[in-house]
Amino acid sequence: MSIPNLSPCIPRARGGFSKWIGLVVLKSLGWKVAGELPENKKFVMAIAPHTSNWDFVICVAVMLALNLRVQFMGKDSLFIWPIKGILIRLGGIAIHRGSKQGVVAQMVQQFEQQEQLVLAIAPEGTRSKTIEWKKGFLLIASQAKVPVVPVSLDYRKKEVTLLPSSYIGDDIDEELARFKLNFTGVCAKKPQAV
Repeated sequence: MSIPNLSPCIPRARGGFSKWIGLVVLKSLGWKVAGELPENKKFVMAIAPHTSNWDFVICVAVMLALNLRVQFMGKDSLFIWPIKGILIRLGGIAIHRGSKQGVVAQMVQQFEQQEQLVLAIAPEGTRSKTIEWKKGFLLIASQAKVPVVPVSLDYRKKEVTLLPSSYIGDDIDEELARFKLNFTGVCAKKPQAV
């Protein structure tokens, strides 16, 4: 199975064994990975459509196969003993939803503080049917001045596609409409939920 090569500046995970597991899972499920990631130390990966728990399985397999270090947001109440260490090791970032600072500002601060950071987000924010996507991922990318990489999960083709990255302008509504065009014709696991 061929997978994209990563630029040396992109954060990497450790371990050839986990890479092997990722490749085995993708191959056994019949999935492939297409496209490339940008040559950036920091970016947001916006993954869609998100309609099933299988999306997480596929994405973790891709992350392992690429040997890519990805981080994700989780509400701070999840980061308690005994799973706090596991979540952090997996790339979890505790977000304080009640903070005056707000989720976007907390993530922008993470981008400022870390030398390398790849943040994975599902723009829909839920597996359930949703009419409008959340704009937080675009606000984070715009304020942190990092690009967004659209990542599509096409269950018809059984392909994860890493689409070209772009920087986000000031008109977030316009950017969201433009961004959603990347997913036209992409078949979700549960198309009725899109």
